[in-house]
Amino acid sequence: MNLILLGGPGAGKGTQAKLIVSKYNIPQISTGDMLREAVAKQTELGKKAKEYMDRGELVPDEVVIGIVKERLAQPDCEKGFILDGFPRTLKQAEALDKILEELGKKIDAVINIAVPEDEIVKRIVNRRTCKKCGAVYHLIYNPPKEPGKCDKCGGELYQRDDDKEETVKERIRVYKAQTEPLIDYYSKKGLVYNVDGTKSIEGVFEEIKKILDKFA
Repeated sequence: MNLILLGGPGAGKGTQAKLIVSKYNIPQISTGDMLREAVAKQTELGKKAKEYMDRGELVPDEVVIGIVKERLAQPDCEKGFILDGFPRTLKQAEALDKILEELGKKIDAVINIAVPEDEIVKRIVNRRTCKKCGAVYHLIYNPPKEPGKCDKCGGELYQRDDDKEETVKERIRVYKAQTEPLIDYYSKKGLVYNVDGTKSIEGVFEEIKKILDKFA
């Protein structure tokens, strides 16, 4: 079962991907995680990617496509995979079609998690991350017991550059211009399933399960 997860920044794609992984036992391929890892390790690719990410812009296609192609060819993707954060543009979607053709694979379903813009801003701007252990909190939905302090290790909480309001609004603008057209692209192929992303995490996953059980 080969899946693509679509949805604006903060729609909950990463959370739902992890639930799909544990239920259906297929790997999550998150370009965001791969890029963040490269940034943390300060590789040449990571340094280049960080410049774009800090400005709320998309990392160039050739960088991302190269990473994804290597990943999909690995043995753990033989029974299926979830693409989370890729493709983000029509050019990437067309490149993915070519990669899959070369690998003898195809996409079974595109899950689009729909969340209104004002809710996206509220979700992301209120996120805080621990400097020491990386734990993530939310000032409204999951606040720390003590303001500014991690419950787990006592580390200082901070707002990541790409969680700041001006960056979030830029990310939404970029998403609307470059990623929303993918919904149309995959709809024409009859692959899109829309899910209401304003429900609880469990509620969203219930909707997704009903769709995926057709392919499992």
